Amino acid sequence: MFLLSMIIGIAGGLLAMSSLIVRNAPGASEKLATLAKYQGWIGLTMFGWGVWELISCVLSMSLLGSHPLVWIFWALSGVADFAVGLLLGFGLISTYAFRGNAMAIQKGELLRSKLVNFQIPLGAMAIIMSIAYGVLHFI
Repeated sequence: MFLLSMIIGIAGGLLAMSSLIVRNAPGASEKLATLAKYQGWIGLTMFGWGVWELISCVLSMSLLGSHPLVWIFWALSGVADFAVGLLLGFGLISTYAFRGNAMAIQKGELLRSKLVNFQIPLGAMAIIMSIAYGVLHFI
């Protein structure tokens, strides 16, 4: 389960940071292009995983007393997964969840437009938090 969490966080983080990665390593564009075909589904999965992580963190607040560092990285990983998933999967989310509700689509687009400015830092955060949470969990 933790390995799956790491894979989701790293794949989504790489997609979120793709413009920066391609700018610095032009050869990476072909590899990222294959991953980008699944951007919406990776984003939707990441969004759902982030929601699940955040709910689980709230329900596991008792861990904060015994393992505070693990809990903090878990919560930060959930925030990063939720935000990056929202950015990457917005097209699919709005298609299926907001279908026919123009006001919900407009509010979702407003939230997305505010978050898109933080896409690269959120992608880096998703990668770092996923790796850190996974490593801390195995220690």
